[in-house]
Amino acid sequence: MCAEHVTRRNFLRGTAGGALAVAIGVSACAPVDLTAQDAGGDLLSRIRDRGEVNIGIANESPYGFVDSAGRITGEAPELARIIFQRLGVERMNPRVTDFGSLIPALQVGVFDVIAAGMFITPARCKQILFSDPEYQAPQTLLVPKGNPKGVNTLDDIVAKKDVRVGLLTGSAETTYADALGLKDRSVIFDSVFSGLDGILANRADAFALTTISLRDAVSKRPDAPLELTPAYVPIIEGEQKLGCGAFGFRRDQRVFRDAFNAELNRMRANGELLATVRPFGFTESEMTKLTVAELCTDTSS
Repeated sequence: MCAEHVTRRNFLRGTAGGALAVAIGVSACAPVDLTAQDAGGDLLSRIRDRGEVNIGIANESPYGFVDSAGRITGEAPELARIIFQRLGVERMNPRVTDFGSLIPALQVGVFDVIAAGMFITPARCKQILFSDPEYQAPQTLLVPKGNPKGVNTLDDIVAKKDVRVGLLTGSAETTYADALGLKDRSVIFDSVFSGLDGILANRADAFALTTISLRDAVSKRPDAPLELTPAYVPIIEGEQKLGCGAFGFRRDQRVFRDAFNAELNRMRANGELLATVRPFGFTESEMTKLTVAELCTDTSS
């Protein structure tokens, strides 16, 4: 198993130099061939030939992470494992990077597909291709026990000028907070657990993320004096933002994405998808029939 750690620093050393450093850094693990292709691409054929696929994860439970035995797991990798086997690919190699670096790393060939439960947003749809979503997720806030600031939504934080909001780097919640004018009161964390620790250390007053992510994090720290607010769907600029997570592909790999998507939709239709992700805390309420085409539509334009 090849597990490479690529930090955001690799991508901030300079555009050309940073990309080159990433590509060289994973050369021993066969990075993606970035030879120019048409919109269809032939990456799926090459993955089948080599018998393995490189999966980008953010080591974030329950979406995609490496467990104590060194095995890649989580809702997205377990779905991907089944789908790739059906596509004729037996092995998966995890490549671990910060969530905010997943898209740049995919674009420079560090891995073949993002399997990290990434939300589909119109902005991200301009950078990569997405599959149809494997789940939908309302939001919640992680707050100190007793919720001393009395906040339950991002709108509550907007109204209370002394409240600081913690956000996961690269997450959809950062765009929500920016749109609501919270940039100056935002505290950015590089992982869910650093956000949890930040609340405990009073670096932020609330941490905004999906109910799924924070429910999982709190279950792993049962003695921490923290609680979750009721789940809600944020309204940003008059539009509900129900997050839907999906797999990400390079924009020149439509054939690859479409083949993967066909298998994913079979699993959505016959109930296999829910059965596969249920062990990671997902329920019927997190299942969705929405499509990538619907979610990539930018209604603001």
